[in-house]
Amino acid sequence: MIQALVHVVDDDQAVRDSLTMLLEAADLPARAYPDAETFLAQLGTAPATVPAPGCVVADVRMPGLSGLDLLRLLQERGVGLPLIVITGHADVAMAVQALKAGAADFIEKPFDDETFLNSVRDALDQGERSFRRRQRREQIETRARTLTPRENEVMARVVRGLPNKAVAADLSISVRTVEIHRARVMEKMRADSLSALVRMALELEPSPRG
Repeated sequence: MIQALVHVVDDDQAVRDSLTMLLEAADLPARAYPDAETFLAQLGTAPATVPAPGCVVADVRMPGLSGLDLLRLLQERGVGLPLIVITGHADVAMAVQALKAGAADFIEKPFDDETFLNSVRDALDQGERSFRRRQRREQIETRARTLTPRENEVMARVVRGLPNKAVAADLSISVRTVEIHRARVMEKMRADSLSALVRMALELEPSPRG
């Protein structure tokens, strides 16, 4: 099982050290970074196609990229790591901005340890769900790449609900040929039913950018 990791991004070393110690004392593995650029650099070298599950805790005010900048960049890259913004500055407008931008939470320093840990656990749960979705999509995409052009044509029509006879007429091939291609599609996609194949096809559709 892949171990979820809490990424702590803060330019204050004392804060990084204290948060890392707090997280590890709660059996939550953590890794610290002095700025968003360093974190993004290591994220870019990760070998896995689907980033490992976890979450990010980032200070909202840092030299270079801010916590909000980091949040936007992670979203633009499609990285499924929920981000908790922390700050030592009372700024309600910034809190609203962060949450509207998709932050998992906004916590003002100094904060209660248990409040912080509960927020991190919620973000890790969210990150785990995101990781599983991304992992499943990657597996489906890998299977879909094994389909021949003709199998793709048959699959596209089958998942639209066309019967074999209509698929055969549309592609100018025999019903028997459609049946053979359809069976191969089901086998290659590892679909045990038509509904399962339809769900896979839906997952292969491009995600809307919000």
